Amino acid sequence: MGWLLVTSLAFWIWTAVATAQPRDETSALLSRPTVEKYDHAEVLVDGQVILNVRGVEAFPAQQRAKEIARRIVAAAQDSTIPADAVQAEHKDDRTTLRAGNHFLVSLIDADAALVGISRDVLAEVAQTRVAEAIASYRRDRSPRVLLIHSLYAITVTLIAVGLLFGFRRGFHRLNDIIEQRLKTHLKALEAQSARFLKAQQLANALRGAIKIVYMLLKAALVFFYLNFVLGLYPWTRLFAARLFDLILGPMRTMALAILDAVPDLVFIAMLILVIRYILKMIETFFSSIDQGAIRLASFEREWAWPTYRISRLLVIIFAVVVAYPYVPGSRSDAFKGISIFLGLIISLGSPSMIANFIAGYSLAYRRPFKIGDRVKINGILGDVMEMRVLVARLHSLKNEEIVIPSTTILNGEVVNYSTLAREQGLILHTTVGIGYETPWRQVEAMLRLAADRTLGLLKQPKPFVLLTALGDFAISYELNAYSKDPQAMVQLYSTLHQNILDVFNEYGVAIMTPAYISDPSEPKIVPKDQWYVAPATPPAQSTQPGPANPA
Repeated sequence: MGWLLVTSLAFWIWTAVATAQPRDETSALLSRPTVEKYDHAEVLVDGQVILNVRGVEAFPAQQRAKEIARRIVAAAQDSTIPADAVQAEHKDDRTTLRAGNHFLVSLIDADAALVGISRDVLAEVAQTRVAEAIASYRRDRSPRVLLIHSLYAITVTLIAVGLLFGFRRGFHRLNDIIEQRLKTHLKALEAQSARFLKAQQLANALRGAIKIVYMLLKAALVFFYLNFVLGLYPWTRLFAARLFDLILGPMRTMALAILDAVPDLVFIAMLILVIRYILKMIETFFSSIDQGAIRLASFEREWAWPTYRISRLLVIIFAVVVAYPYVPGSRSDAFKGISIFLGLIISLGSPSMIANFIAGYSLAYRRPFKIGDRVKINGILGDVMEMRVLVARLHSLKNEEIVIPSTTILNGEVVNYSTLAREQGLILHTTVGIGYETPWRQVEAMLRLAADRTLGLLKQPKPFVLLTALGDFAISYELNAYSKDPQAMVQLYSTLHQNILDVFNEYGVAIMTPAYISDPSEPKIVPKDQWYVAPATPPAQSTQPGPANPA
């Protein structure tokens, strides 16, 4: 609190210097304010109201009041003039107050009309008030009074500092009591509250409430301290008198504004209740569609929740439009400016988010895939983990989580391996190149044999072979086999390729290399006795049938 005393003394010195050099009347008249025009104003001396005066356009009331106050201060600073030397001179159109050779103020009928009394009565009251102001001005600046008030200020400062330390120690002690003695009560309360809250959370909430009370007490102590100390000195007395309005004025303004807005707030509250009820009805309706309790023609169950979200958004937008005129402050220029600014930021800063938002809802109705499907999106292969409005999440074959924006999915290529595989089966296919010297019927039989040895491929429909190209050096054979497990397609391909190599090695048929120069002297095959050359380990017992008629 010592800094408050230093601030008060600094303000005291600054005010003393400012009031010790009053401006003359000519300079005051030359510096008349041109921004505001005052109808009437208070004459203040050391924070005390002496009287109210009127003004005119050429000489505003605020300027006139300051000039009168300056003259009273000048008379008070002249120690040769007794405090009771204020005299009134009555004329036809005015009454003039003087103190010795100091002109103080001229009162006119308009000044008396402000308080509803005659000019003579006003002059008598003003004469008394001015005399009291001069006497008070001199008394408050006397060394004896200043010394006594300074001792008061120091004493109050020490008391305030002691109270602050007392508050601090007391609240620390209260926290210790909460921590030590109320633990058992808090645990009992936790058991009674069906474990919605933990004991530590309750303790933290109680400590927070105590801290708020502590801050309020400290703020009240500082307020009363400032009000008392600043009121001791004439230079800061005006600030002390207006400290209450300075601090509590905004709170009073907010309270009055809230009271004025109560009807609008009631309307908004009722609107929120109605909108919540409507949203609950819409959610129940689309939940019934999703569960199959309600069926609509040409409306798929998968569309239920996306349609609910769109409907909810439209209802909320409608509610915002209806409630906007009833929002407190919505008609002010500041509120409108902020609304325009936020709209501009959203429109300029989030075009990609809006595009993904629209794309996400478009995909919801296109149904390119479902959760759990094996898909390939722009060359990325994986299983669908999650579908959101803005993004889709894939679980790749390498145990990676891949996030793909909705716009990429909408504008790119999507291959779904699971959609038709559930009923018709997914066709796995691979291509080999075999020379023209090998009969095509034998190649087809070997490829079907390799497919038959691959566990996981369907026996029905039967695998089939297509001759896709008659190349310069080899014939391209495409083996096609069915599977109903898209998630195992990579492993099935690997096993199928292994079986193709084994079958072609068994029957002594070489698979052509990509580049061809001439026929080798010996076929490029792996003899069966070399299939398990180290470090390969042969199986305990082979279940694969041997060649019927090796070539």
